[in-house]
Amino acid sequence: MLGAIELKGDPESAKAARIFVAEKLGPAHPALDDVALLVSEVVTNSVVHSDSQNGGKITLALAVCPGLIHVDVVDAGGAEAPQIRDDDFGEGGRGLRIVRTLAHRWGVHQDDTYRTVWFQVRAVSV
Repeated sequence: MLGAIELKGDPESAKAARIFVAEKLGPAHPALDDVALLVSEVVTNSVVHSDSQNGGKITLALAVCPGLIHVDVVDAGGAEAPQIRDDDFGEGGRGLRIVRTLAHRWGVHQDDTYRTVWFQVRAVSV
């Protein structure tokens, strides 16, 4: 495991998450840009759409797996499960489309207390 960080459910957390990813992966890592972008999108979704908004807790965890970087973003869940919105003209909902496009695999796990959006990015250039 590369590490984990607890973030507050406020807009500044997306930047803090990108900095954390950059520090853990290092500037030369081939997956840095994709992982940082996806982390920013998923953390922003937690801040805007989950019960962790307004200063609640969001946990970001990074792990190295063979050939992959695995990321978990855990928040307090919410009334609606995360969904990909395919409306090209909508005001929002594009974050998970980006995750779907760039991640090798991704998914959502939700129970009564927490929601985890996870994804994996290939750690090597293809």
